[in-house]
Amino acid sequence: MRLGDIAAKLGSKLEGPEDLEITAVAPIEMAGPTSLTFLSNPKYRRKLKTTRAAAIILSPQEPDPGRPALRSENPYLDFARALELFSPPLRPAPGIHPTAVIAADVKLGRNPSIGPYVVIEEGVEIGDDCVIKGHAMIYRGAKIGNGFFAHSHAVVREDVTLGNNVILQNGAVIGGDGFGFARQSDGAYYKIVQAGTVVVEDGVEIQANACVDRATVGETRLRRGVKVDNLVQVGHACDIGENTLLCGQSGLAGSCKVGQNVVLAGQVGVAGHLTIGDNVIATAQTGIPSDVKPNKIISGYPAIDNVRWLKCSAAYSRLPEIYAAVRRHFGQSDSQETSD
Repeated sequence: MRLGDIAAKLGSKLEGPEDLEITAVAPIEMAGPTSLTFLSNPKYRRKLKTTRAAAIILSPQEPDPGRPALRSENPYLDFARALELFSPPLRPAPGIHPTAVIAADVKLGRNPSIGPYVVIEEGVEIGDDCVIKGHAMIYRGAKIGNGFFAHSHAVVREDVTLGNNVILQNGAVIGGDGFGFARQSDGAYYKIVQAGTVVVEDGVEIQANACVDRATVGETRLRRGVKVDNLVQVGHACDIGENTLLCGQSGLAGSCKVGQNVVLAGQVGVAGHLTIGDNVIATAQTGIPSDVKPNKIISGYPAIDNVRWLKCSAAYSRLPEIYAAVRRHFGQSDSQETSD
């Protein structure tokens, strides 16, 4: 594809020959002599000296890279869009595999693509252009919008509602029972019926083996544009705000309210019945035991301000020396310290 054509499709400003032939899109370290790459983080600027890329997507503020360029206000986004030009998402042809089991009253929209051994129970409604890969399961009464894509072994449980353009990766479970049990006098646990539901709004993607539990009563809700990474647990009755990212192995106990544009990085844990404000970032392995105000960056357990946590972490690695200095200051010898 010609570089000029790529610039036109991306709406980027071209600096260089229109007829330069581009055959692939690649990261800056892996780009070959006919590849298009990108620079979005200034700390990788030094790699411009060694990359073999034919052309680069970068911001208008970056200096001349010494090669053809596409100027973009969002180089990373336009890199993603350029990648689709060379690797367009694959969609199976419409059709229903003969081994699929579909209840007689199921309402399917136009152009469904339903793979082998899919099961769709009674009362389900699915909009136009759905793709449901083999061995996926849709329980009774589920309501699903247009553009639904369910990969193999994804499960949508009873009476769950999914909006338009929802993607479920392999093994995602939407609407499994919440973790609700009442303690009995003999110490055993009595299962509380999980009579609520899950509502997933438009443009949500839930990745492999993630679980979104149904509410005991009421609903668990993932609002528009939420992205849920692999192996994430969203507890019953949580409310996750628009365009929030829940990264790998993070977990939320029940009844959490999470604001818009929040990022919970890998292995973040959130205790139940908390409120996390808009635009919060929790770095990896943060433990959140209490409410978090908007616009905070937090780290550690219990979660504290990220800058303070960095200082604490730097001090922690020097604790033996600090401890010895304190002991000496108060007149205790190293031998006393050792005997203690």
